[in-house]
Amino acid sequence: MKRAFITGTAGFIGFHLAELLLQEGWEVAGYDGMTDYYNVTLKHQRHDMLRQHARFTATEAMLEDADTLSKAVENAQPDIIVHLAAQAGVRYSIENPRAYVEANIIGSFNLMEAALSARPAHLLMASTSSVYGANTEMPYAEPHKADTQMSFYAATKKANEAMAHSWAHIHGLPITMFRFFTVYGPWGRPDMALFKFTKAILSGQPIDVYNHGQMWRDFTYVDDLVRAIRRLIDAVPGQGTEVEGDSLSPIAPWRVVNIGNSTKVRLEDFIDAIEAATGKPAIRNYMDMQPGDVPATWADASLLRALTGYAPQTELSDGVARFVDWYKGYHCG
Repeated sequence: MKRAFITGTAGFIGFHLAELLLQEGWEVAGYDGMTDYYNVTLKHQRHDMLRQHARFTATEAMLEDADTLSKAVENAQPDIIVHLAAQAGVRYSIENPRAYVEANIIGSFNLMEAALSARPAHLLMASTSSVYGANTEMPYAEPHKADTQMSFYAATKKANEAMAHSWAHIHGLPITMFRFFTVYGPWGRPDMALFKFTKAILSGQPIDVYNHGQMWRDFTYVDDLVRAIRRLIDAVPGQGTEVEGDSLSPIAPWRVVNIGNSTKVRLEDFIDAIEAATGKPAIRNYMDMQPGDVPATWADASLLRALTGYAPQTELSDGVARFVDWYKGYHCG
């Protein structure tokens, strides 16, 4: 039986990945700090669902707790580690940057140290499309310059990429970084646009539309995302997985991979899709761009396809409708 250690299993993406691996017959050891960045009840409910599987265990502790994290990894004896836990949110990183240093820098270092002792076949770590920052060359491709981050959150994630590369080089530990592009779907975070917009539209409240609606995002449905991660687990850097156009480091078993839908969607069209799914009109409050935000993201996911043969395929209208159905059942059922 294959064993996985996943950080952030009470979070949005970690929950879905753990569920997928459990369905495939894996043994999954989860790790989550249960921070109160948003309603902790939602996190406990996700973990409770995972605990319905006999092959799931969880440690609830902070990444900054190096001893507990190390012991949890040691006890799990994982074949692979997927590091998804982080302090998320572009805007909150302006208000509380220290939380990002502690969770995303110190916490990730603690995880890399624990991985060095456990020696999994593959360590996979989450980054973000926000690392592309002020780069205007689109669609974003992995070799593009990514040195001009526009938020402290993005800066900590770019630091993770650099830390992981040096770790892979020094210790020979295969590491894959993946850059997410605006993930959405059932059991999503309440601070994300789809959740906030759906809640407001259903209750007849206005929504804040930044940059007067002239923003574009590459929306990625969460099921597509975790299926891509699952396939990347088997694409171990430095073990004969090289492909044309690879981002594989010339000196380390390390690569970075975009995971996105490869479709740029205007914010106004995204809101239109929510209106169609809810059957109610949105009251749009147009506002200027927020500090730290970027006007557009758009993924070149050709490397993902070359490595795995997989490409995200959920249409935005279908994914939004599935989220709205979940939201109604969760909050209104």
